[in-house]
Amino acid sequence: MNRMLAFLLVVVVSVGVVAATSTELVKQIKLGLDLKGGFEILYQAEPITPGGVITQDALRETAKSLEARVNANGVEEPEITPEGNDRIRARIAGVTDQEDLRNILKKPQELTFRSARGCAEDAGYCKVELTGIDFVEGGANTQQSTLGSWEITIELKSATQFAEITREVAKLGRNQLAIYLDETELSAPNVSYEINSKEAVISGNYTREEAKKLKDTINLGALPLKLTEKYTQSVGASLGQLSLQQTLFAGGLGTVLVLLFMMIYYRIPGIIASISLIVFIWMLLLGFYLINATLTLPGIAAFILAIGMAVDANIITYERIREEMRSGKSVLSSLRAGSKNSFRTIMDANITTIIAGLVLFFIGTGSVKGFAVILILSIIISVITNVAYSRLLLYMLIRSNKFNKPAYFGVKESEIREL
Repeated sequence: MNRMLAFLLVVVVSVGVVAATSTELVKQIKLGLDLKGGFEILYQAEPITPGGVITQDALRETAKSLEARVNANGVEEPEITPEGNDRIRARIAGVTDQEDLRNILKKPQELTFRSARGCAEDAGYCKVELTGIDFVEGGANTQQSTLGSWEITIELKSATQFAEITREVAKLGRNQLAIYLDETELSAPNVSYEINSKEAVISGNYTREEAKKLKDTINLGALPLKLTEKYTQSVGASLGQLSLQQTLFAGGLGTVLVLLFMMIYYRIPGIIASISLIVFIWMLLLGFYLINATLTLPGIAAFILAIGMAVDANIITYERIREEMRSGKSVLSSLRAGSKNSFRTIMDANITTIIAGLVLFFIGTGSVKGFAVILILSIIISVITNVAYSRLLLYMLIRSNKFNKPAYFGVKESEIREL
C-alpha cells in the first residue's frame, strides 16, 4: 500500500509541476526567424584598405559591431557569427521593419583619424592615419572635463602607433588630427606635441547627451571590415507563424497517436510510458530554456525525432519484460531481467546517435548545429526519464502487488510457457 501511495505521489507531483509551469516555459523559449519571421543575410567581408588582410580577429570584431548596431535598434539577441575566412552570417528574428534594419547593417560607417600630411592646401584632411581596425571595440566613453563640458575618449590598440602619428602631425602648420565617421567630420582637435598614450580625446562644447550620442555613434561605427551582401533570405512574420502552427499540430497529433498506441498495446507499462514521455517533453523544454537555445524548424524536427527515440527506449524495455513473462517468470523477476537485458541495447543506440550528433555539431553550421544540440540534449534527458524514471514508476507499481497479472502487461495466459 505504501508503494502505491509513493507511486501516486510521484505521478501527481510530476504532472502537477508540468501542468503549472509548461505555459510560462513555452513563452520563454526563443523562436528562430523561420518560426517568428525575420531575415538572414550572408555578408562577404573585404579589407577597408587596399591590400589589407582579413583576420579572424577582424571578422569577430566586425560581427560584434554588427550585433551592437542591431541591439541599439531594439532587436534582442540577434545571431551574428563569422563563417569561414571572409564571411559573416546574420540571423535576426522578430523584426517588423526589415528594410530599415538592413540599411543600418549594410551602411559602411567607417571611423577614421585623418591629417593634412602630404595634402594640397585645398585637399583638406586627405591622409587616413587610423581606421576602425586600430580602435578597441566599444572603446569610446564619455567624461567631464575640468571646465564642465563633456568630451569623448577613444581607446586605441597601439600607443606606439598613436605616438608616431601625433609626433608627425604636430610638426605641420595644419596640425589637426581630424576625426571622421564616413565622410562626416566629428571633430578636428589640434595636436601640439607627441601623445604617447592609448587614449585619444575628442573635446568640444558638448552637452552630456551630445557626448553620449557621439560615443554611441563611434562605438557602432568602427567596423574593421567592409561588408557586401551575398545572400538574403526573408521570412514574413505571418509565414513563420503558419509554419509554427502547422509543425506543432503535426507534432502534437503524432505524439497523441503514439501515446494511445502505447496505452492500448502495452496496457499498464504504456500508461507509465505516457507519463514518462510527458515529463521528457517538459524537461526538454526546460533544457532549451536553460541553455538559451533558439528553436527553429530543424530544431522542432529534432524534438519530434527525440520523442520517437524516447518511445523506442520504452518499447525495447517492455518487449524484453514481456519476453521474460512468456518464459514463465514472475512479473517482478521479468521486470528485473527485462530491464537489465534492454539497458545495453538502449545505451548502444543512444551512444551511437550522440556520436553522430557531435559530428553534425562540429562540422555543420547554423541550423544543422541547432539540430545536433537538440538531438544530443534529448538523448541525455531520455536516459533520465524513459530509462531511470519510467523503470522507477513501474517498479513501485509492481511492488505494490496491485498489478501483478501478466494481462496488465499485454501478455495472455496462453502465451506463457511453463518453466
